[in-house]
Amino acid sequence: MRLSPESLIVLPLVIGVSLSPSTVNAAAFRHPGQPAGRIDNSTGANLYRDARGSGFPGLTWLRESVSEIIFGHPSTKHSDSTSPSVPLSRYRDDIVVRFNVTNPRDQALLAQAAKENLMDVWASTPQFVDIRLQKDQLRLLLTRIPVSLETQWSVLIPDLEEAVRATYPTKDVTGELEDAAKKLDAAYLEGNFFFHDYQPLPVITSWMALMETMFPAIAQMEIIGDSFEGRPIHSFRIGNHSDENANNGTRKTILVTGGLHGREWISTSTVTYLLWSIITAYGKESMVTKLLKHFDIIFIPVLNPDGYDYTWKSDRLWRKSRQPTKVSWCRGFDLDQAFGFVWDQTKSQVDPCSESYGGDKPFQAVEATRLAEWGRNQTENGVNFIGYLDLHSYSQQILFPYTFTCDEDPPNRENLEELGVGLAKAIRLSSGNFYTVSSACEGTVARKDAGREATGGSAIDWLYHEFHSRYSYQIKLRDTGSYGFLLPRSQIIPTGEEMLNALKYFGDFLLGNNGIESGSKANDRTSHDKGRVDLK
Repeated sequence: MRLSPESLIVLPLVIGVSLSPSTVNAAAFRHPGQPAGRIDNSTGANLYRDARGSGFPGLTWLRESVSEIIFGHPSTKHSDSTSPSVPLSRYRDDIVVRFNVTNPRDQALLAQAAKENLMDVWASTPQFVDIRLQKDQLRLLLTRIPVSLETQWSVLIPDLEEAVRATYPTKDVTGELEDAAKKLDAAYLEGNFFFHDYQPLPVITSWMALMETMFPAIAQMEIIGDSFEGRPIHSFRIGNHSDENANNGTRKTILVTGGLHGREWISTSTVTYLLWSIITAYGKESMVTKLLKHFDIIFIPVLNPDGYDYTWKSDRLWRKSRQPTKVSWCRGFDLDQAFGFVWDQTKSQVDPCSESYGGDKPFQAVEATRLAEWGRNQTENGVNFIGYLDLHSYSQQILFPYTFTCDEDPPNRENLEELGVGLAKAIRLSSGNFYTVSSACEGTVARKDAGREATGGSAIDWLYHEFHSRYSYQIKLRDTGSYGFLLPRSQIIPTGEEMLNALKYFGDFLLGNNGIESGSKANDRTSHDKGRVDLK
Protein backbone atom coordinates (compact mmCIF):
# COMPACT_ATOMS: atom_id res chain seq x y z
CA MET A 1 0.00 0.00 0.00
CA ARG A 2 1.47 3.37 -1.08
CA LEU A 3 1.04 6.42 1.15
CA SER A 4 0.94 10.04 0.12
CA PRO A 5 3.34 12.45 1.86
CA GLU A 6 0.37 14.13 3.51
CA SER A 7 -0.76 10.81 4.94
CA LEU A 8 2.64 10.15 6.42
CA ILE A 9 2.35 13.33 8.44
CA VAL A 10 -0.68 12.13 10.36
CA LEU A 11 -0.05 8.42 10.19
CA PRO A 12 2.26 8.31 13.23
CA LEU A 13 -0.57 9.62 15.38
CA VAL A 14 -2.96 6.94 14.30
CA ILE A 15 -0.44 4.25 15.05
CA GLY A 16 1.15 6.17 17.90
CA VAL A 17 0.89 3.12 20.11
CA SER A 18 3.58 1.41 18.05
CA LEU A 19 5.95 4.35 18.34
CA SER A 20 7.66 5.51 21.47
CA PRO A 21 6.08 8.70 22.88
CA SER A 22 9.37 10.53 22.41
CA THR A 23 9.44 9.61 18.71
CA VAL A 24 5.86 10.73 18.15
CA ASN A 25 6.30 14.08 19.84
CA ALA A 26 9.87 14.93 18.96
CA ALA A 27 9.48 14.03 15.30
CA ALA A 28 6.08 15.46 14.59
CA PHE A 29 5.04 18.04 17.17
CA ARG A 30 7.97 20.24 18.10
CA HIS A 31 7.38 23.86 17.24
CA PRO A 32 10.14 25.51 15.22
CA GLY A 33 12.65 26.74 17.74
CA GLN A 34 11.26 24.61 20.57
CA PRO A 35 14.16 23.11 22.57
CA ALA A 36 14.75 19.41 22.06
CA GLY A 37 13.45 17.32 24.92
CA ARG A 38 10.74 19.80 25.95
CA ILE A 39 7.42 18.59 24.63
CA ASP A 40 4.36 20.83 24.48
CA ASN A 41 1.30 18.61 24.82
CA SER A 42 -0.85 21.16 23.02
CA THR A 43 1.32 21.16 19.89
CA GLY A 44 -0.46 18.24 18.26
CA ALA A 45 -3.81 19.99 18.55
CA ASN A 46 -2.43 23.19 17.04
CA LEU A 47 -0.66 21.38 14.23
CA TYR A 48 -3.76 19.52 13.17
CA ARG A 49 -5.96 22.56 13.49
CA ASP A 50 -3.57 24.28 11.07
CA ALA A 51 -3.39 21.22 8.83
CA ARG A 52 -7.16 20.97 8.57
CA GLY A 53 -7.37 24.44 7.09
CA SER A 54 -4.56 23.87 4.58
CA GLY A 55 -6.53 21.53 2.37
CA PHE A 56 -4.30 18.46 2.44
CA PRO A 57 -5.75 16.04 -0.12
CA GLY A 58 -4.73 13.13 2.09
CA LEU A 59 -7.29 14.09 4.74
CA THR A 60 -10.24 12.99 2.61
CA TRP A 61 -8.58 9.63 2.14
CA LEU A 62 -7.92 9.46 5.86
CA ARG A 63 -11.50 10.23 6.80
CA GLU A 64 -12.94 7.68 4.44
CA SER A 65 -10.54 4.80 4.92
CA VAL A 66 -7.86 5.07 7.58
CA SER A 67 -10.31 5.42 10.47
CA GLU A 68 -11.91 2.09 9.63
CA ILE A 69 -8.69 0.38 8.60
CA ILE A 70 -6.79 1.28 11.74
CA PHE A 71 -9.63 1.47 14.26
CA GLY A 72 -11.43 -1.60 12.98
CA HIS A 73 -12.33 -4.90 14.60
CA PRO A 74 -10.86 -5.55 18.04
CA SER A 75 -7.91 -7.86 18.47
CA THR A 76 -6.64 -9.49 21.64
CA LYS A 77 -3.11 -10.22 20.44
CA HIS A 78 -0.35 -8.60 22.46
CA SER A 79 3.41 -8.80 22.59
CA ASP A 80 5.51 -8.42 25.69
CA SER A 81 5.29 -5.10 27.50
CA THR A 82 8.03 -2.54 27.27
CA SER A 83 10.38 -1.71 30.12
CA PRO A 84 8.79 1.45 31.55
CA SER A 85 10.76 4.36 32.95
CA VAL A 86 8.99 3.92 36.30
CA PRO A 87 11.27 2.11 38.79
CA LEU A 88 9.24 -1.05 39.27
CA SER A 89 11.36 -2.25 42.18
CA ARG A 90 9.44 0.15 44.42
CA TYR A 91 6.48 -2.27 44.25
CA ARG A 92 8.50 -5.46 44.82
CA ASP A 93 7.47 -6.04 48.44
CA ASP A 94 3.89 -4.82 48.06
CA ILE A 95 0.71 -6.87 47.98
CA VAL A 96 -3.02 -6.12 47.84
CA VAL A 97 -5.19 -7.75 50.50
CA ARG A 98 -8.98 -7.99 50.61
CA PHE A 99 -10.95 -8.01 53.84
CA ASN A 100 -14.52 -9.27 53.61
CA VAL A 101 -16.42 -6.91 55.89
CA THR A 102 -19.43 -8.19 57.79
CA ASN A 103 -20.82 -4.92 59.13
CA PRO A 104 -20.30 -1.15 58.75
CA ARG A 105 -18.50 -0.85 62.08
CA ASP A 106 -15.84 -3.38 61.03
CA GLN A 107 -15.40 -1.49 57.79
CA ALA A 108 -14.91 1.81 59.58
CA LEU A 109 -12.41 0.36 62.08
CA LEU A 110 -10.44 -1.32 59.31
CA ALA A 111 -10.28 1.88 57.29
CA GLN A 112 -9.13 3.80 60.37
CA ALA A 113 -6.36 1.27 61.08
CA ALA A 114 -5.16 1.52 57.49
CA LYS A 115 -5.18 5.31 57.64
CA GLU A 116 -3.20 5.43 60.89
CA ASN A 117 -0.51 3.26 59.32
CA LEU A 118 -0.46 5.25 56.04
CA MET A 119 -1.65 2.29 54.01
CA ASP A 120 -3.27 2.74 50.61
CA VAL A 121 -6.98 1.81 50.65
CA TRP A 122 -7.79 0.79 47.09
CA ALA A 123 -11.50 0.14 47.53
CA SER A 124 -14.05 0.44 50.31
CA THR A 125 -17.51 -0.97 49.64
CA PRO A 126 -20.24 -2.40 51.87
CA GLN A 127 -18.92 -5.88 51.03
CA PHE A 128 -15.14 -5.56 51.08
CA VAL A 129 -12.14 -3.34 51.71
CA ASP A 130 -8.97 -3.71 49.60
CA ILE A 131 -5.69 -2.42 50.98
CA ARG A 132 -2.26 -2.14 49.40
CA LEU A 133 0.55 -2.63 51.89
CA GLN A 134 4.01 -4.06 52.27
CA LYS A 135 4.16 -7.75 53.10
CA ASP A 136 5.74 -7.15 56.49
CA GLN A 137 2.94 -4.71 57.40
CA LEU A 138 0.22 -7.35 57.18
CA ARG A 139 0.99 -8.86 60.57
CA LEU A 140 0.86 -5.40 62.18
CA LEU A 141 -2.48 -4.62 60.56
CA LEU A 142 -3.99 -7.90 61.73
CA THR A 143 -3.23 -6.96 65.33
CA ARG A 144 -5.16 -3.69 64.99
CA ILE A 145 -8.42 -4.80 63.44
CA PRO A 146 -11.55 -6.39 64.94
CA VAL A 147 -11.23 -10.06 65.84
CA SER A 148 -14.05 -10.85 63.45
CA LEU A 149 -11.84 -9.83 60.51
CA GLU A 150 -8.68 -11.69 61.47
CA THR A 151 -9.66 -14.68 59.30
CA GLN A 152 -11.75 -12.80 56.74
CA TRP A 153 -8.99 -11.81 54.37
CA SER A 154 -7.21 -13.03 51.27
CA VAL A 155 -4.38 -11.83 49.04
CA LEU A 156 -5.72 -10.42 45.77
CA ILE A 157 -2.43 -9.41 44.15
CA PRO A 158 0.60 -11.29 45.50
CA ASP A 159 3.11 -9.74 43.05
CA LEU A 160 2.37 -6.05 42.60
CA GLU A 161 5.57 -5.41 40.67
CA GLU A 162 4.57 -7.81 37.91
CA ALA A 163 0.99 -6.53 37.87
CA VAL A 164 2.27 -2.99 37.34
CA ARG A 165 4.65 -4.09 34.59
CA ALA A 166 1.84 -5.79 32.68
CA THR A 167 -0.11 -2.55 32.21
CA TYR A 168 2.56 -0.74 30.18
CA PRO A 169 2.43 -0.67 26.35
CA THR A 170 3.53 -3.48 24.12
CA LYS A 171 6.87 -3.46 22.37
CA ASP A 172 7.24 -1.83 18.98
CA VAL A 173 7.88 -4.82 16.73
CA THR A 174 7.57 -3.04 13.38
CA GLY A 175 10.29 -0.43 13.44
CA GLU A 176 10.43 3.35 13.40
CA LEU A 177 8.81 6.10 11.37
CA GLU A 178 10.42 5.13 8.05
CA ASP A 179 8.45 1.87 8.13
CA ALA A 180 5.11 3.68 8.19
CA ALA A 181 3.68 1.75 5.25
CA LYS A 182 4.44 -1.54 6.97
CA LYS A 183 2.79 -0.24 10.10
CA LEU A 184 -0.38 0.56 8.20
CA ASP A 185 -0.46 -2.94 6.77
CA ALA A 186 0.06 -4.32 10.28
CA ALA A 187 -2.77 -2.14 11.55
CA TYR A 188 -5.04 -3.51 8.84
CA LEU A 189 -4.27 -7.04 9.96
CA GLU A 190 -4.22 -6.42 13.70
CA GLY A 191 -7.37 -4.31 13.93
CA ASN A 192 -8.14 -1.75 16.62
CA PHE A 193 -4.56 -0.66 17.20
CA PHE A 194 -4.90 2.44 19.37
CA PHE A 195 -6.84 0.53 22.03
CA HIS A 196 -4.44 -2.41 22.22
CA ASP A 197 -2.55 -0.55 24.91
CA TYR A 198 -2.90 2.16 27.50
CA GLN A 199 -1.58 5.39 26.02
CA PRO A 200 0.61 8.14 27.51
CA LEU A 201 -0.68 11.70 27.65
CA PRO A 202 1.09 13.09 24.53
CA VAL A 203 -0.24 10.26 22.36
CA ILE A 204 -3.79 10.76 23.65
CA THR A 205 -3.58 14.48 22.85
CA SER A 206 -2.27 13.81 19.35
CA TRP A 207 -4.90 11.14 18.71
CA MET A 208 -7.69 13.52 19.74
CA ALA A 209 -6.30 16.15 17.38
CA LEU A 210 -6.40 13.60 14.58
CA MET A 211 -10.01 12.74 15.36
CA GLU A 212 -10.92 16.42 15.12
CA THR A 213 -9.17 16.65 11.75
CA MET A 214 -10.92 13.57 10.40
CA PHE A 215 -14.41 14.61 11.52
CA PRO A 216 -14.42 18.43 11.34
CA ALA A 217 -18.17 18.72 10.70
CA ILE A 218 -19.18 17.37 14.12
CA ALA A 219 -16.01 17.53 16.26
CA GLN A 220 -14.27 20.28 18.18
CA MET A 221 -11.23 19.89 20.40
CA GLU A 222 -10.74 22.59 23.04
CA ILE A 223 -8.61 23.40 26.08
CA ILE A 224 -10.72 24.03 29.18
CA GLY A 225 -7.73 25.33 31.15
CA ASP A 226 -4.28 24.35 32.36
CA SER A 227 -3.34 22.05 35.23
CA PHE A 228 -1.18 23.18 38.15
CA GLU A 229 1.98 22.17 36.26
CA GLY A 230 0.80 23.90 33.10
CA ARG A 231 -0.48 20.98 31.07
CA PRO A 232 -3.58 21.69 28.96
CA ILE A 233 -6.78 19.91 29.96
CA HIS A 234 -8.42 18.92 26.69
CA SER A 235 -12.09 18.44 25.95
CA PHE A 236 -13.62 16.97 22.81
CA ARG A 237 -17.13 18.02 21.78
CA ILE A 238 -19.23 15.98 19.34
CA GLY A 239 -22.54 17.24 17.98
CA ASN A 240 -24.46 18.19 14.85
CA HIS A 241 -24.63 21.98 14.90
CA SER A 242 -26.30 22.50 11.52
CA ASP A 243 -28.85 25.27 11.28
CA GLU A 244 -31.85 22.99 11.64
CA ASN A 245 -30.42 21.55 14.88
CA ALA A 246 -29.33 24.82 16.48
CA ASN A 247 -32.13 24.83 19.10
CA ASN A 248 -32.09 28.63 19.28
CA GLY A 249 -28.48 28.69 20.44
CA THR A 250 -28.92 26.31 23.39
CA ARG A 251 -27.56 22.80 23.46
CA LYS A 252 -28.45 20.01 25.85
CA THR A 253 -25.17 18.34 26.70
CA ILE A 254 -23.83 15.11 28.17
CA LEU A 255 -20.44 15.42 29.89
CA VAL A 256 -18.17 12.37 30.18
CA THR A 257 -14.98 12.66 32.24
CA GLY A 258 -12.15 10.31 33.15
CA GLY A 259 -8.77 10.44 34.79
CA LEU A 260 -9.66 12.40 37.94
CA HIS A 261 -7.34 9.94 39.67
CA GLY A 262 -4.05 9.40 37.89
CA ARG A 263 -3.69 5.64 38.37
CA GLU A 264 -7.13 4.79 37.01
CA TRP A 265 -5.92 4.29 33.45
CA ILE A 266 -8.95 2.29 32.37
CA SER A 267 -11.16 5.34 32.97
CA THR A 268 -9.10 7.42 30.51
CA SER A 269 -8.95 4.63 27.93
CA THR A 270 -12.69 4.07 28.19
CA VAL A 271 -13.47 7.75 27.62
CA THR A 272 -11.33 7.73 24.46
CA TYR A 273 -13.01 4.51 23.33
CA LEU A 274 -16.44 6.09 23.78
CA LEU A 275 -15.30 9.20 21.92
CA TRP A 276 -14.10 7.16 18.96
CA SER A 277 -17.14 4.87 18.95
CA ILE A 278 -19.66 7.72 18.99
CA ILE A 279 -17.91 9.85 16.39
CA THR A 280 -17.55 6.95 13.96
CA ALA A 281 -21.16 5.82 14.52
CA TYR A 282 -22.60 9.16 13.44
CA GLY A 283 -24.46 8.73 10.18
CA LYS A 284 -24.33 4.95 10.52
CA GLU A 285 -26.38 4.19 13.63
CA SER A 286 -29.79 5.86 13.76
CA MET A 287 -29.92 6.34 17.54
CA VAL A 288 -26.44 7.90 17.72
CA THR A 289 -27.18 10.13 14.73
CA LYS A 290 -30.45 11.28 16.29
CA LEU A 291 -28.80 11.83 19.67
CA LEU A 292 -26.11 14.09 18.17
CA LYS A 293 -28.78 16.17 16.45
CA HIS A 294 -30.38 17.02 19.79
CA PHE A 295 -27.41 16.75 22.19
CA ASP A 296 -23.72 17.48 22.37
CA ILE A 297 -21.45 14.99 24.09
CA ILE A 298 -18.29 16.45 25.61
CA PHE A 299 -15.49 14.04 26.51
CA ILE A 300 -12.64 14.95 28.89
CA PRO A 301 -10.37 11.87 29.03
CA VAL A 302 -7.75 13.26 31.45
CA LEU A 303 -8.98 15.81 33.98
CA ASN A 304 -5.83 15.28 36.06
CA PRO A 305 -3.05 15.43 33.44
CA ASP A 306 -0.28 16.05 35.99
CA GLY A 307 -1.20 12.97 38.00
CA TYR A 308 -1.71 10.85 34.90
CA ASP A 309 1.63 11.87 33.40
CA TYR A 310 3.31 11.18 36.74
CA THR A 311 1.99 7.60 36.69
CA TRP A 312 3.85 7.06 33.41
CA LYS A 313 7.11 8.58 34.54
CA SER A 314 7.49 8.07 38.28
CA ASP A 315 4.78 6.14 40.15
CA ARG A 316 2.22 3.97 38.36
CA LEU A 317 -0.04 4.01 41.43
CA TRP A 318 -0.11 7.76 42.04
CA ARG A 319 -3.70 8.87 42.70
CA LYS A 320 -3.92 12.61 43.40
CA SER A 321 -2.96 15.74 41.51
CA ARG A 322 0.61 17.07 41.76
CA GLN A 323 -0.10 20.41 43.40
CA PRO A 324 1.90 21.18 46.57
CA THR A 325 0.08 21.17 49.90
CA LYS A 326 0.84 22.74 53.26
CA VAL A 327 3.02 19.69 54.00
CA SER A 328 6.00 19.91 51.66
CA TRP A 329 6.59 16.16 51.39
CA CYS A 330 2.93 15.31 50.69
CA ARG A 331 1.80 16.58 47.30
CA GLY A 332 -1.54 16.46 45.60
CA PHE A 333 -5.28 16.75 46.11
CA ASP A 334 -8.01 14.18 45.64
CA LEU A 335 -9.96 15.86 42.85
CA ASP A 336 -13.11 13.97 43.75
CA GLN A 337 -13.19 15.71 47.14
CA ALA A 338 -12.15 19.15 45.92
CA PHE A 339 -15.42 20.57 44.53
CA GLY A 340 -17.48 23.15 46.35
CA PHE A 341 -20.83 21.53 47.13
CA VAL A 342 -21.09 20.60 50.84
CA TRP A 343 -17.33 20.57 50.82
CA ASP A 344 -15.77 18.25 53.42
CA GLN A 345 -18.81 18.52 55.66
CA THR A 346 -17.32 16.41 58.44
CA LYS A 347 -13.69 17.57 58.19
CA SER A 348 -12.77 13.90 58.09
CA GLN A 349 -9.89 14.39 55.67
CA VAL A 350 -7.46 16.93 57.11
CA ASP A 351 -4.18 15.11 56.48
CA PRO A 352 -2.41 16.23 53.28
CA CYS A 353 -0.65 12.86 53.20
CA SER A 354 -3.99 11.08 52.89
CA GLU A 355 -4.98 9.74 49.48
CA SER A 356 -8.41 11.35 50.06
CA TYR A 357 -7.19 14.83 50.96
CA GLY A 358 -9.36 17.36 49.13
CA GLY A 359 -7.70 20.51 50.42
CA ASP A 360 -8.22 23.00 53.23
CA LYS A 361 -10.97 24.83 51.35
CA PRO A 362 -13.25 24.27 48.35
CA PHE A 363 -11.63 24.41 44.92
CA GLN A 364 -8.11 24.61 46.27
CA ALA A 365 -7.20 22.04 43.61
CA VAL A 366 -6.43 23.86 40.37
CA GLU A 367 -7.95 21.21 38.10
CA ALA A 368 -11.29 21.24 39.93
CA THR A 369 -11.34 25.03 39.61
CA ARG A 370 -10.64 24.83 35.87
CA LEU A 371 -13.55 22.45 35.31
CA ALA A 372 -15.87 24.65 37.35
CA GLU A 373 -14.84 27.84 35.55
CA TRP A 374 -15.18 26.20 32.17
CA GLY A 375 -18.55 24.72 33.09
CA ARG A 376 -19.93 28.07 34.26
CA ASN A 377 -18.74 29.69 31.04
CA GLN A 378 -20.47 26.96 29.05
CA THR A 379 -23.78 27.43 30.86
CA GLU A 380 -23.59 31.20 30.36
CA ASN A 381 -23.29 30.53 26.63
CA GLY A 382 -26.28 28.25 26.17
CA VAL A 383 -25.03 24.85 27.30
CA ASN A 384 -27.42 22.80 29.43
CA PHE A 385 -25.64 19.93 31.18
CA ILE A 386 -28.41 17.33 31.27
CA GLY A 387 -26.24 14.29 32.04
CA TYR A 388 -22.87 13.58 33.60
CA LEU A 389 -20.87 10.35 33.59
CA ASP A 390 -17.68 10.39 35.67
CA LEU A 391 -15.68 7.23 34.99
CA HIS A 392 -13.42 5.69 37.65
CA SER A 393 -12.12 2.31 38.70
CA TYR A 394 -12.69 -0.11 40.21
CA SER A 395 -15.49 -2.30 41.72
CA GLN A 396 -18.18 -2.29 39.01
CA GLN A 397 -20.58 0.17 40.61
CA ILE A 398 -23.01 2.74 39.26
CA LEU A 399 -23.35 5.50 41.84
CA PHE A 400 -25.62 8.54 41.88
CA PRO A 401 -25.89 11.53 44.28
CA TYR A 402 -25.49 12.11 47.06
CA THR A 403 -21.96 11.40 48.19
CA PHE A 404 -21.97 13.75 51.16
CA THR A 405 -24.82 12.12 53.09
CA CYS A 406 -26.81 8.92 53.38
CA ASP A 407 -29.69 10.69 55.12
CA GLU A 408 -30.89 12.91 52.29
CA ASP A 409 -32.13 11.84 48.87
CA PRO A 410 -31.92 13.90 45.66
CA PRO A 411 -35.36 15.09 44.47
CA ASN A 412 -35.34 12.79 41.45
CA ARG A 413 -33.87 9.72 43.12
CA GLU A 414 -36.52 7.49 41.52
CA ASN A 415 -35.43 8.58 38.04
CA LEU A 416 -31.75 8.24 38.94
CA GLU A 417 -32.31 4.69 40.16
CA GLU A 418 -34.41 3.82 37.12
CA LEU A 419 -31.74 4.95 34.69
CA GLY A 420 -28.94 3.46 36.82
CA VAL A 421 -30.60 0.05 36.77
CA GLY A 422 -31.03 0.41 33.01
CA LEU A 423 -27.34 1.18 32.58
CA ALA A 424 -26.43 -1.88 34.64
CA LYS A 425 -28.76 -4.03 32.56
CA ALA A 426 -27.28 -2.70 29.32
CA ILE A 427 -23.83 -3.68 30.56
CA ARG A 428 -25.00 -7.11 31.70
CA LEU A 429 -26.68 -7.83 28.35
CA SER A 430 -23.50 -6.71 26.58
CA SER A 431 -20.83 -8.56 28.53
CA GLY A 432 -22.43 -10.53 31.35
CA ASN A 433 -20.75 -8.35 33.97
CA PHE A 434 -22.80 -7.24 36.96
CA TYR A 435 -22.68 -3.63 38.16
CA THR A 436 -24.39 -2.69 41.41
CA VAL A 437 -26.52 0.47 41.60
CA SER A 438 -26.84 2.72 44.66
CA SER A 439 -26.32 6.22 45.94
CA ALA A 440 -22.65 7.13 46.21
CA CYS A 441 -22.85 7.33 50.00
CA GLU A 442 -24.41 3.89 50.32
CA GLY A 443 -22.04 2.37 47.80
CA THR A 444 -18.70 3.62 49.05
CA VAL A 445 -18.73 4.40 52.77
CA ALA A 446 -20.17 3.19 56.02
CA ARG A 447 -23.15 4.97 57.52
CA LYS A 448 -22.97 7.52 60.30
CA ASP A 449 -24.05 5.04 62.95
CA ALA A 450 -20.81 3.17 62.35
CA GLY A 451 -18.77 6.15 63.48
CA ARG A 452 -17.75 7.28 60.00
CA GLU A 453 -19.54 9.94 58.01
CA ALA A 454 -19.62 10.60 54.31
CA THR A 455 -17.61 13.49 52.89
CA GLY A 456 -18.55 16.21 50.45
CA GLY A 457 -16.83 17.85 47.53
CA SER A 458 -17.51 15.17 44.91
CA ALA A 459 -17.80 16.00 41.22
CA ILE A 460 -21.17 14.27 40.72
CA ASP A 461 -22.76 16.10 43.66
CA TRP A 462 -21.40 19.44 42.48
CA LEU A 463 -22.58 19.11 38.87
CA TYR A 464 -25.94 17.79 40.03
CA HIS A 465 -26.44 20.80 42.30
CA GLU A 466 -24.59 23.60 40.50
CA PHE A 467 -25.56 22.85 36.88
CA HIS A 468 -28.76 20.93 37.61
CA SER A 469 -27.37 17.91 35.80
CA ARG A 470 -30.39 15.72 36.50
CA TYR A 471 -28.71 12.44 35.56
CA SER A 472 -25.33 12.51 37.27
CA TYR A 473 -23.40 9.27 37.85
CA GLN A 474 -20.02 8.04 38.95
CA ILE A 475 -19.31 4.69 37.29
CA LYS A 476 -16.57 2.51 38.72
CA LEU A 477 -15.42 0.25 35.91
CA ARG A 478 -13.88 -3.21 35.87
CA ASP A 479 -12.99 -5.23 37.77
CA THR A 480 -14.12 -6.39 41.20
CA GLY A 481 -10.64 -6.81 42.61
CA SER A 482 -8.59 -9.43 40.74
CA TYR A 483 -6.52 -6.65 39.17
CA GLY A 484 -7.81 -3.50 40.85
CA PHE A 485 -6.28 -0.40 39.28
CA LEU A 486 -3.97 -2.60 37.20
CA LEU A 487 -6.54 -3.95 34.77
CA PRO A 488 -4.72 -5.74 31.92
CA ARG A 489 -4.62 -3.96 28.58
CA SER A 490 -6.50 -6.90 27.04
CA GLN A 491 -9.59 -5.61 28.86
CA ILE A 492 -9.50 -2.09 27.41
CA ILE A 493 -11.72 -2.93 24.45
CA PRO A 494 -14.18 -5.17 26.36
CA THR A 495 -14.57 -2.48 29.02
CA GLY A 496 -15.07 0.13 26.34
CA GLU A 497 -17.68 -2.00 24.61
CA GLU A 498 -19.79 -2.56 27.70
CA MET A 499 -19.65 1.14 28.53
CA LEU A 500 -20.56 1.99 24.95
CA ASN A 501 -23.74 -0.01 25.38
CA ALA A 502 -24.39 1.86 28.62
CA LEU A 503 -23.84 5.23 26.92
CA LYS A 504 -26.22 4.27 24.12
CA TYR A 505 -28.82 3.32 26.71
CA PHE A 506 -28.18 6.65 28.46
CA GLY A 507 -28.71 8.55 25.21
CA ASP A 508 -31.77 6.58 24.21
CA PHE A 509 -33.26 7.23 27.65
CA LEU A 510 -32.74 10.96 27.25
CA LEU A 511 -34.34 10.79 23.81
CA GLY A 512 -37.50 9.52 25.49
CA ASN A 513 -37.20 5.83 24.72
CA ASN A 514 -36.67 2.78 26.92
CA GLY A 515 -33.01 2.29 26.15
CA ILE A 516 -31.29 -0.23 23.92
CA GLU A 517 -33.26 -3.12 25.39
CA SER A 518 -36.31 -1.81 23.48
CA GLY A 519 -34.74 -2.70 20.16
CA SER A 520 -34.27 -0.75 16.96
CA LYS A 521 -37.84 0.48 16.87
CA ALA A 522 -37.12 2.62 19.92
CA ASN A 523 -34.99 4.89 17.78
CA ASP A 524 -37.97 5.90 15.69
CA ARG A 525 -40.40 6.60 18.53
CA THR A 526 -41.15 10.16 19.54
CA SER A 527 -42.94 9.59 22.84
CA HIS A 528 -41.40 10.88 26.05
CA ASP A 529 -41.66 8.86 29.22
CA LYS A 530 -41.82 10.39 32.67
CA GLY A 531 -38.53 11.95 33.71
CA ARG A 532 -37.11 12.17 30.19
CA VAL A 533 -35.67 15.31 28.65
CA ASP A 534 -37.99 17.36 26.47
CA LEU A 535 -36.33 17.79 23.09
CA LYS A 536 -38.49 20.72 22.04
